[in-house]
Amino acid sequence: MTAVANTLVIACGALGREIVALRSANQWTHMDVTCLPAELHNRPEKIPGLVREKIQHFKPRYKHIFVAYADCGTGGLLDAVLKEEQVERIPGAHCYEFYAGSAVFEKLCDDEIGSFYLTDFLLRHFDRLIMHGLGIDKHPELLPVYFGNYKKLVYLAQVASSEGVSLGQRAADRLGLSFEYRLTGYGALDSSLSNANEKVIQWQN
Repeated sequence: MTAVANTLVIACGALGREIVALRSANQWTHMDVTCLPAELHNRPEKIPGLVREKIQHFKPRYKHIFVAYADCGTGGLLDAVLKEEQVERIPGAHCYEFYAGSAVFEKLCDDEIGSFYLTDFLLRHFDRLIMHGLGIDKHPELLPVYFGNYKKLVYLAQVASSEGVSLGQRAADRLGLSFEYRLTGYGALDSSLSNANEKVIQWQN
């Protein structure tokens, strides 16, 4: 048997905690994780170039690299980079879709196109990323500018928590939106990392 061939997951910082939890639960001891700042959600045009830098920096050290990003607002530019670098990513347009599943997410959009989505990470950092990140805390008049066309806040929870539901409802109230809670678990994040792990096992045998 050959030595373990490590795999590297290049992840959005918004997924780091969940990926580490999955790695621990599944004992993927050969899997390393490096993250880019979650704040790139607000600057998606920077994601492709920064992901490329990570890939090229780490490629000599790993036989397999997997990118834990969806398209995330890059308009296909991330996929163009990954095609050139021959690296795969999680399928889907954004984390909301791969957490909820494409069919469920499509129905959520059909039911209310004016929905604003939160995950566990975004809920934990709601003040920093939303209220402060968009300047609403200092300029409340910006609230209708950003959220005037939204009707509902949908909290897609990865881990069941009564406290999370309460915080989600509070976030919806602060934005003046109705509230919906969905427990999604890890969705395609789990299956995508499992597939990446299988490739490492194949190399071992």
